[in-house]
Amino acid sequence: MDPERDFHEMYRLIAAYEFPWDFTRALELALFRTYAVPSIGSLLFHTAEFTERSQKRYNDTALLLDAVVEHGFTSEQGRTAIRRINRMHRSYDISDDDMRYVLSTFVVMPKRWLDAHGWRRLTDHELRACVAYYRHLGQLMGIPNIPETFTEFDELLDTYEAEHFGWDEGGQAVADATLSLMASWYPRALAPGVRAAGIALLDQPLREAFRYPAPSPLLCGAVKGALRLRGQLVRLLPPRQAPHYSRQNPEIKGYPWGYRLADLGTHPMPGVGACPIPRGRQEQDWPPNRPPAREPERGRD
Repeated sequence: MDPERDFHEMYRLIAAYEFPWDFTRALELALFRTYAVPSIGSLLFHTAEFTERSQKRYNDTALLLDAVVEHGFTSEQGRTAIRRINRMHRSYDISDDDMRYVLSTFVVMPKRWLDAHGWRRLTDHELRACVAYYRHLGQLMGIPNIPETFTEFDELLDTYEAEHFGWDEGGQAVADATLSLMASWYPRALAPGVRAAGIALLDQPLREAFRYPAPSPLLCGAVKGALRLRGQLVRLLPPRQAPHYSRQNPEIKGYPWGYRLADLGTHPMPGVGACPIPRGRQEQDWPPNRPPAREPERGRD
């Protein structure tokens, strides 16, 4: 396939067949990094979405992005998801620079995660498709001056973080709430260990921005060693025969009877509520836990 033409299908195969678990973890880390930019972390804190409704915010972000991956940019579901994302962003004063930075985390962090922990690395062909996918998403979100290559995205991320990372009370509160959310997915007795392992995965500039103490080298080595071991084991598994989308993840909670894409996310502007579905048309017709359809054999994890 041509990564400049078939980028959506290529990205779907990469994210849903080859690396579904890895991409979920990498994109969680990507969002976590944005909290360390005070203009972003402070805004997220003042919306109270991450601190008071952490699980719902996690659900809705994952499900909206997932709809585009699963159905494509031109599908009814994809268009609805992007409209919902754009409507939320227009309700707040977000700079183009911050929007470009957030987009860069979605491009760069999956590659860095796979380089360190994955069962294999992305090929240059796949990486070009990932860049094209997020460039197109950024264009539909109205973000100007989007980088054209992975190298440009990579440089933008590092430069922006060096210039803007810093402590902010709101950003730290959002980071703490996110760690608590992730710990809540496991038995209560494991919560302190999950939180400690999460901090161990953060690099030094990110930890310093949240004023988290440096974890012990032993803990860092154990966490990263466990991830590398997992990658080696996944490499031995047979190819995945059906896609795995974010809506199927056990971390997605709160929609046992399904959901409508037009209802997801925040509705901060007065008078803005859930968009009704036109009569006879269903924008979202699956419950989150419905088993995926069988598809041709591809990928592993």
